[in-house]
Amino acid sequence: MRVITFEGPGRVRVGVEPPAALGPGSVRVRTLYSGVSAGTELTAYRGTNPYLTRRWDVERRLFVDGRTHAYPLTGWGYQEVGEVVEAAPEVADPPVGSLVWGIWGHRAEAVVPAERLAGHVLPPGADPLTGVFARVGAIALNAVHAADLRLGDQVAVFGQGVIGLLATRMAVLSGARVLAADAIPARLELARAFGAAETFDVRSGSVAEIVRKRVEGADSAIELSGSHQGLHEAIRTVRRGGRVVAAGFYQGDATGLRLGEEFHHNQVQLVSSQIGGVASWLSHRWDVERLQRTFMELVHRAEVSVLGLVSHVVPAGEAATAYELLDHRPSDVLQLVFRFEE
Repeated sequence: MRVITFEGPGRVRVGVEPPAALGPGSVRVRTLYSGVSAGTELTAYRGTNPYLTRRWDVERRLFVDGRTHAYPLTGWGYQEVGEVVEAAPEVADPPVGSLVWGIWGHRAEAVVPAERLAGHVLPPGADPLTGVFARVGAIALNAVHAADLRLGDQVAVFGQGVIGLLATRMAVLSGARVLAADAIPARLELARAFGAAETFDVRSGSVAEIVRKRVEGADSAIELSGSHQGLHEAIRTVRRGGRVVAAGFYQGDATGLRLGEEFHHNQVQLVSSQIGGVASWLSHRWDVERLQRTFMELVHRAEVSVLGLVSHVVPAGEAATAYELLDHRPSDVLQLVFRFEE
């Protein structure tokens, strides 16, 4: 069965692996589509992911000397949708023949514990492509929750890639007035379609200075560009005591992030949002599974539209070319999806 592997920085191979044995309590899923989370996966493609140079100590929750992962990295990816083609005798849910979304990596087939797919069955008539958005939708919803929005809040969302656009839409659904910022005009146009009250091309000036001409500052900002400069501008944009949710996957040294300026003088709250868990003050009610299911319910109720975000559907065999495109021409791509069906 085909599987996508990072052999080393900038090197991608589409190889084969033997089918896994079907164990008790599990199902075999044949992949239809697997979405690429460009921000995370490019860190593996480029060799910048901290797991490659530092060891994550799970008990102490610290990065320490060593490394967590090493090349080759096989089956990365966390946005899959497929058909259940076989089930262990004792498994009734999900049923054979159903379409399910979940996480099993960029591979043509996987054996998955059935309990991990409970509640992950796509409804009849749903486009299978919607399933690849469950995880990135949960990431966006997690960031919106961390912003702790109130009806009427002014929120700036920096970065209008897939996750930024989904955050924009869900912030609007939460009752906030959204200013969407990006450097790509086509993405700003999509942000307006997703309900942003205003859009701003960051190449034309400072978001913070524009916002402060009208009001004291945004109540909160959600930073999803993954740029340290973007994070610094988000900090500049919020009012005194405002909250900035840092939800991008920042790489390298924080060049351009000057914490002695507005962050210090305006007593800005800086909150990290990462899909490994929910905001601490919500953990008694929310978890990652609920985030994913809630997002998919919004999609199926047509409150969030995702199919228009798919810019490329690429045969899995062309993975090397696809990652090269993401690396060198990111503005040409929104959501890239690998197609595994023959």
